[in-house]
Amino acid sequence: MKKKLMQLLRDNARLSNEQLAARLGIAPEEVAKLIAELEASRAIYGYKALINPEAVGDELVEAVIEVHVVPKRGEGFDGLARRIYRFPEVRSLYLMSGGSDFLLSMEACTLKEIARFVTEKLATMDGVMETQTHFLLRKYKQDGVALGVQPLQLE
Repeated sequence: MKKKLMQLLRDNARLSNEQLAARLGIAPEEVAKLIAELEASRAIYGYKALINPEAVGDELVEAVIEVHVVPKRGEGFDGLARRIYRFPEVRSLYLMSGGSDFLLSMEACTLKEIARFVTEKLATMDGVMETQTHFLLRKYKQDGVALGVQPLQLE
């Protein structure tokens, strides 16, 4: 039941307890109890809205940055990750397999702000060996939602 509830919330976190209860076939009070349990166990971290900044006149520059590191003894990747994710500019941070160790995402008002973050804060950290910054040119889909692209019309 919890997995199905989490999927419904992932698809639309604005559904009311009554709507969730109807889809799950249980009482709204049971939904509230399940949600409280999921939040307390940190199975649900929080709730976010998927925002289109351009719709309100904001122009944001978004980047993903590959980070190559040399972890310190006793600190490992987790210690470096804690130091990196404390920066408010960092929206997401992942430990990766493959060519880079970390992948982080960030957004700013200008390219210059992102460059400043990378050159003054990130690249100068102890343990950071190299960074590669990739700027997002256009988003087509985010969190399972197609963004601003009209679907193909099949004839």
